[in-house]
Amino acid sequence: MEPTNDERLWRIARRRANFKKSLFSYLVINAFLWGIWWVTAGRHSGLHSYPWPIWVMLGWGVGLGFQYFDAYSGNKQDLAIEEFKKLKKEEEHSHN
Repeated sequence: MEPTNDERLWRIARRRANFKKSLFSYLVINAFLWGIWWVTAGRHSGLHSYPWPIWVMLGWGVGLGFQYFDAYSGNKQDLAIEEFKKLKKEEEHSHN
């Protein structure tokens, strides 16, 4: 059963809102971690100390990238609906 347009729009809106919350958390927490690194190691030994927060940023960033793609590019169900509509339109044209 195909979801109504309003249901689909609400689903997209929820995904986008969740992405924005996740992005905010990512920025705040990573800024905090970089601050810890700077206070404990960075300012004392300069840029020669190992910047461990980069691993948190990279790992979390990959997940955030997937969440962005899901929120702003559509999902499998939306793509399937679009393909169905295309096929339906092709079928109508072939019968004419």
